Amino acid sequence: MAKNLIFEIGTEEMPAASMQRFREDYLKTAAAVFENNNLDYGNMNVYSTPRRLVLAVNDLAEKQEDQREIVRGPAVNIAFDDAGKPTKAGEGFARGQGVEVGELVEKDGYLYAEKLEKGEKTADILAEILKKIVDQVPLPKAMRWGSVKMEFIRPIKWLLVLFGSEKIELEIAGVKSSNYSIGHRFLSEGQVEINNVEDYFSALESASIIVSQEKRKEIIKKEIKELDLSAQAVIKDSLLAEVTDLIEFPTAFKGSFAEEYLELPPEVLITAMEKHQRYFPVMTEDNQLQPEFIGVRDGGREHLDQVISGNEMVLKGRLDDAQFFFAEDQKYGFLNRSQDIKDIVFQKDIGSVYQKVEKLQEITARLADLLGYNPARKEMAVRAAEICKNDLATEMVNEFANLQGLMGKEYALIEGEDRETAEAIFEHYLPRFAGDELPETKSGTVLSMAEKLFNLSSHFLLGNIPSGSQDPFALRRQATGLLRIILDNNLVINIEDVIKFSMRIVAINPDNLNSAASDLKAFIKQRLENLLAEENVRYDIINAVINIKDQNLLDLYQRAHKLMDFRSENPSLFVDLIRGLVRAKNLGEKAENKFEIEAGLLVEVEEKELYKEFNQRESEIKEFFASSQYQKGFYLLVELKQYIDAFLDNVMVMVDDSELKNNRLALLTRIAELMSEVMDIEEIALD
Repeated sequence: MAKNLIFEIGTEEMPAASMQRFREDYLKTAAAVFENNNLDYGNMNVYSTPRRLVLAVNDLAEKQEDQREIVRGPAVNIAFDDAGKPTKAGEGFARGQGVEVGELVEKDGYLYAEKLEKGEKTADILAEILKKIVDQVPLPKAMRWGSVKMEFIRPIKWLLVLFGSEKIELEIAGVKSSNYSIGHRFLSEGQVEINNVEDYFSALESASIIVSQEKRKEIIKKEIKELDLSAQAVIKDSLLAEVTDLIEFPTAFKGSFAEEYLELPPEVLITAMEKHQRYFPVMTEDNQLQPEFIGVRDGGREHLDQVISGNEMVLKGRLDDAQFFFAEDQKYGFLNRSQDIKDIVFQKDIGSVYQKVEKLQEITARLADLLGYNPARKEMAVRAAEICKNDLATEMVNEFANLQGLMGKEYALIEGEDRETAEAIFEHYLPRFAGDELPETKSGTVLSMAEKLFNLSSHFLLGNIPSGSQDPFALRRQATGLLRIILDNNLVINIEDVIKFSMRIVAINPDNLNSAASDLKAFIKQRLENLLAEENVRYDIINAVINIKDQNLLDLYQRAHKLMDFRSENPSLFVDLIRGLVRAKNLGEKAENKFEIEAGLLVEVEEKELYKEFNQRESEIKEFFASSQYQKGFYLLVELKQYIDAFLDNVMVMVDDSELKNNRLALLTRIAELMSEVMDIEEIALD
């Protein structure tokens, strides 16, 4: 028999932005604890509202599985004497395992003790299991409260545990469990008695609590769809998830604001709505913002007109501020802000933002030359670098920090800068997160690379290298962004040279430049390894290519994919080819010196044929590999496979005649070296 389990932890308001990850961690932790305790179940889910965390387990076994353990003991001839009587060794083993000597089993010349550990009733051990889950779950932010010694995401206020209809008693942080939950703060009378797991969700819904976050999300989307809007709601997944985790009983509503605010840049209005108020904007199909917004209330429809009016007043205050800041910034002048950024510290060991900008211009100019930009485009990119941080000193960005770059672009256009220069000011922050857009303009591309190179170079020179989960300066994101720009734009650059000239320009601590450059290159390559793994390139192929010709990241990336494609299309052929090349390499390494191949010393038919076929293809294979046409080179190598196999199977290499031996080793070495510029063949798993 199996029963359902509900374990609800009631808390103070939990941080909405952390809940999705916290639920995932809680589910993984719970699954691991149940597995370690040998408890079978049907399925498991984790739900949350702002004030509760719920573990729901369906079809949980009422008893642990019995565990059979087999322990090997001493050899039979040691456990028994010649008369067949147990020795001290045999008796000691039986006693240690809690069985009689006669219960020991003989197999393969050894004694074995078979023990059966009876499983306990789930209800008897459930309290300790649930405590372990709470103890072990990773916390996004740990809190302590009162005199309680434990830590949790927020202070615990109540506990509910039901196993079927059975109440499970436990105590956590001084709070004892019961079969009572708490309803909606305003729409219920408080305590809700629940006597059976099957009644849990419906009982709380009657108390205006929608426990399932997915159900709340669907309600929000449905209610937004039913609103009378002038255009389409813009519903970002991230904002929808946050709003869902802010409420227990959702009701969507439409509000409006004065059309005069539409004169502000759209990004300002959207930021005020999304970031500050958690509203959804409304836009036409051609991205024209409308003077409407959508809010979601935690409550019912009672007095909704007052709720709408109040939200409209709050938003008006935000937009009035934005209007004022926008006007003040234009009075002062965007280009006049260059002196103001001297007072903004970028990082105390690195210097001011102004100092950073001076070096950004140098790095941008070097990159523009490296990528072959014409003088006009280079000038635009360097100009963008010169003014790209001016908006950090504006009133608007001081109030709406996430508008940096966006406001720089708007203000630059207002003051007559070239459009590409203005676009580059915004684009140099791209990509800002995983999956974000990349720069589209040439100037934005090179400035974004310069920004990331400066940040990475300066911190690596200072020794601020991420370790474990610690990455306070978001250097992993910076390196991934740089890598994405290189790969998406098919940029052929020597990453070692780029890192070194960037570090020389930054020049915080030139004494450790070489070691810092080496560390940074390895750091960027690790991001490339992660990217290839995410794109389902086999681990052995990644290992085989990652340290070969690794200055050109684009070539390295393409080589891994082409090798993976070739293996996927020809799995057995690929493995046989690599196996033959590995045999050739291993034999070739036995040569004491490097010798030239002498055709006159080729005696056997197989070695003559191999030499002939190899000579016909060697230069072409090398040309294909040198021009990154790897698959064409692989197919030519495949044509050599039968001759390599025939040679290895029929020709004795390690003969007494040193001239013959060295000649054959030289031939094998030359063949194996064909792949040395492509991959390390010994890293390939031949399975």
